[in-house]
Amino acid sequence: MLEIRWHSRAGQGAVTGAKGLADVVSTTGKHVQAFAFYGSAKRGAAMTAYNRVDDEVIMNHEKYMKPDYVFVIDPALAITTDITINHKETTKYIITTHLSKEELIKAQPKLEGKEVYTVDCITIANETIGRPIPNTPMLGAFMKVSGMYEIDFFKDSMKRVLEKLPQKIIDSNMLAIQRAYDEVK
Repeated sequence: MLEIRWHSRAGQGAVTGAKGLADVVSTTGKHVQAFAFYGSAKRGAAMTAYNRVDDEVIMNHEKYMKPDYVFVIDPALAITTDITINHKETTKYIITTHLSKEELIKAQPKLEGKEVYTVDCITIANETIGRPIPNTPMLGAFMKVSGMYEIDFFKDSMKRVLEKLPQKIIDSNMLAIQRAYDEVK
């Protein structure tokens, strides 16, 4: 079973991102979950979202997991929150930051020795979508790091997920996904 934990602040689109990923995965015959855990429901409050993906029906509905991937879409949470809690030796971290990987690890020593990828999803979102909502760029980075799906298949699937939005927003999200895919290190 593939497990993903998202670290975010309310309003940054982690829940929408988790649900969008689940929607895409569900079209490929896999079973999937997407859910969130909120402390405070206020915009800006720290929160986590989760995905599970498996070939079999998923009976586990707990928020506790040993994630294969950890997505951090608010850069401050990489420093202020223990994003490594319940990790596995093979957990991969994709973190939104303007810092280099070395600078990030120096600022958060718990990431030392872990498989860490960085990409500035907030800048990408601001420059493509026009708002600091880094969920779709994070998914683009995930497609590159995981190799789960070819980027063109993923973008075509996300167009269907976003189809109720104006075409301008869909197009800007496709640019954000591709740019994060290209820029993740």
